[in-house]
Amino acid sequence: MSGTVFVTGGAGYIGSHCSKAFAKAGWTVVVFDDLSRGWREFVRWGDLIEGDIRDAAAVAGAIAKVRPDIVAHFAALAYVEESTIDPSAYYRTNVGGTLNLLDGMRASGVDKLLFSSTCATYGIPERTPIDETFVQNPINPYGRTKLVVEGMLKDFERAHGIRHVALRYFNAAGADIDGEIGERHVPETHVMPLAIERSMKGDAPFRIFGSDFDTRDGTAVRDYIHVTDLADAHCRALDYLQNGGVSDVFNIATGNGTTVAEIADAVERKSGRPLQRIKEGRRAGDPPALVASADKALEILGWKAQHSDIDNIIETAWAWHLKDGHPQ
Repeated sequence: MSGTVFVTGGAGYIGSHCSKAFAKAGWTVVVFDDLSRGWREFVRWGDLIEGDIRDAAAVAGAIAKVRPDIVAHFAALAYVEESTIDPSAYYRTNVGGTLNLLDGMRASGVDKLLFSSTCATYGIPERTPIDETFVQNPINPYGRTKLVVEGMLKDFERAHGIRHVALRYFNAAGADIDGEIGERHVPETHVMPLAIERSMKGDAPFRIFGSDFDTRDGTAVRDYIHVTDLADAHCRALDYLQNGGVSDVFNIATGNGTTVAEIADAVERKSGRPLQRIKEGRRAGDPPALVASADKALEILGWKAQHSDIDNIIETAWAWHLKDGHPQ
């Protein structure tokens, strides 16, 4: 398909990878980002409009100027621990910002939205694999804000006919296969880049939170999805909406879990040297395992992870971190 896609948060990790995939698929990309947590140099596949999602007039004005066919909404605050310390910021940005976006879409007659949701809306599942019918009971403000937005999307469809797809993805990881962009957070809190940085720098141990979970090696299990696979899912969701698909929600995951210890092992395989590890207590609210079923995405979107082998994820992430200024 082709047309114009308005990408909020397109200067961030996931938004930039998706923008590249959208452009490659033939879409005209326009990014809306305030660059507070994104990077100007990551906006390489379309024009950039600098603006704050919390500024209703700026959002509405940008949408009116661009007149996109569809909106892909990534702009959000996304640190779980930070959300517990400053929930006001999360509700103001994630919920209030989305309300501004929906109002701006209404004013310009834009009626299709692709939403970046999260597995954090599920909370602690009673069993795995998680499918889209599971009860959503988030345990932190970040997850609650995303669940509120999912409800808003349903309300706006009923009242105003705005169709949507919400992609609940699990643990995004890895970097662009071409090495043009990658994962860069300040501060860095994600397990895979932290393990790589600790291995490259060798100046601090890799901290493992929880070694007594009921898992195969005692460390927490997560479902890691390569960001390139994630971008492909977004492309398919755009086409689905553009072709008249009804509003829906999809898990984007692999169906396979990897433990924190196995990530450390994979980093050691890549580096060829031991990774110093230190075991610490569990973090509050961390479930033992989060693994999802993506059968629905395969059935309806024709999507399945192709690049999410853990060694491939580490390979691409390692290459990016080396290029991005980390000494080997």
